[in-house]
Amino acid sequence: MDTRRKELGDFLQVLRQRSAPEEFGFPVGNRRRTKGLRREEVAQLAGISPTWYTWIEQGREVNVSADALDRLSQVLKLSRSERDYLFEMAGRRDPKGSHRDEQDAAPDELISMLADIAIPAYVMGRYWDLLAWNQLAANLFSGWLDQPLKKDSPTPNLLKFVFLMPQAKDFVVNWEVRARRIVAEFRADCRSRLEEPALQRLVAELTQSSPEFARFWQQHDVLERQGGQRSFNHPKQGLISYQQFTLRPVDQDQLKLVLLKPLQQTTP
Repeated sequence: MDTRRKELGDFLQVLRQRSAPEEFGFPVGNRRRTKGLRREEVAQLAGISPTWYTWIEQGREVNVSADALDRLSQVLKLSRSERDYLFEMAGRRDPKGSHRDEQDAAPDELISMLADIAIPAYVMGRYWDLLAWNQLAANLFSGWLDQPLKKDSPTPNLLKFVFLMPQAKDFVVNWEVRARRIVAEFRADCRSRLEEPALQRLVAELTQSSPEFARFWQQHDVLERQGGQRSFNHPKQGLISYQQFTLRPVDQDQLKLVLLKPLQQTTP
């Protein structure tokens, strides 16, 4: 039996058994041999065939649609994490996933913490917009993050900086190699969001404005975002190198906290 199908069936069984029948309008009675809802009751609430639902719990090879998973999530009153897990085990993309947190926002606690971090640090959103950064990051990315944002200015975006700002090619050491890897990391990071209009608009803008981005994007390279050495030709500090670390908040995993630990001391 496929591990994911078995895990999906076991997961649904646990969810069903923890559900109190009276909360769903069913009588408790003394005829229930086990606690929780019956399979037939879950199927009735979700509007699906009892036989088909039973097969899902049994881990049989059945095709579970995203619509059926959505209805199951609603009737079983799943939390966000439980819903995400359900869709992951079924190998389906959540149709409502793209509507959550449409506008990224860094938590206030995370923003305030940035000022206490003694190395350059910034927070990126799902499309690699920079949502917050500390002064050390502003000093590092001079000419970009140290510029005052006007009221209607777009949010700084790492991809736009790398591919659309002329100084980036001098600033980023081995720009061609790093730029190609950044595109591959971005494709991997956004693999579940490729149909989202905001992502498509960003890719279209970069493709039209940067031949290099268009070429890299068409190569369909996919790489997980990793740490490693990052070197820059700073206009005032000269060649500086960092070890990059990327962390994700548990409750907002579309965000990324990027930390740059200096690898060498430089003098202005």
